[in-house]
Amino acid sequence: MKKYYSLLMVLCVLIISTAFYSCKKNAEGRTVLNLVDDGTMLSLSQQEYNDFISQNPPVTGTPEAEMVQRVGSRVTAGVSKYLSDIGRSDLISNYSWEFNLVNSAEVNAWCLPGGKIVVYTGILSLANSDDQLAVVLGHEIAHAVLKHGNERMSEQLLAQYGGVALSALLSSKPQETRNLFNTVYGIGSTLGTLAFSRKQESEADEAGLYYMAYAKYDPNVAVSFWQKMQQYGGGSNGPVFLSTHPSDQQRIDDIKSHLPKAMDYYNKQQ
Repeated sequence: MKKYYSLLMVLCVLIISTAFYSCKKNAEGRTVLNLVDDGTMLSLSQQEYNDFISQNPPVTGTPEAEMVQRVGSRVTAGVSKYLSDIGRSDLISNYSWEFNLVNSAEVNAWCLPGGKIVVYTGILSLANSDDQLAVVLGHEIAHAVLKHGNERMSEQLLAQYGGVALSALLSSKPQETRNLFNTVYGIGSTLGTLAFSRKQESEADEAGLYYMAYAKYDPNVAVSFWQKMQQYGGGSNGPVFLSTHPSDQQRIDDIKSHLPKAMDYYNKQQ
């Protein structure tokens, strides 16, 4: 029994040490767990993105596809300028932006590490203007820039595998690694299992406002957009985007509290 408890104590110390030495600050200054190296994450992201696009040919040559390209280019330019101004251009130094519209009734959109952005046609019934789409893209890009998916994966690596590094897990259990990645980033049948935390959602809301402001899209639109989402409804039987990005009055109030700073950024771009 003593031997058992000794081994348990050693294991606990190792796990705590791993968590402590693997913590970093994100762009918002919050200390987060990071067991995920950028090289492995970007490689995995590119692989999964290529597989998704090969199975879901992008829509081209339509007004909706052109809107996705137009708004995507403008918002990502705003992201680059904002990060440059706060001295964090390093966060997207390895990003190569791509924007694609895919034909799906799902109300959803996502951005993978490396800047791979996919918008589903189903969400355009709700984000049916450039400004409203900028709200969605700013928010999704913020999740990638703030490395929220990396954080979620790190938490799962610690909980399920005792803090093993992503690269090591990929080598020993490639399919489990891919499943975990797809779950976190909302790709495929595991969509939404690991929804972002309220803190991560709040961070993405705030950063997304600043990105769209730098892109010269009016941040005030974010309030009316999420109010529309609130009226549309979510829940377990609702659209994926609304169940994994819950819209409630607290979220809207928080967005309103960030508007003065966002509008300051917006006015300076005019």
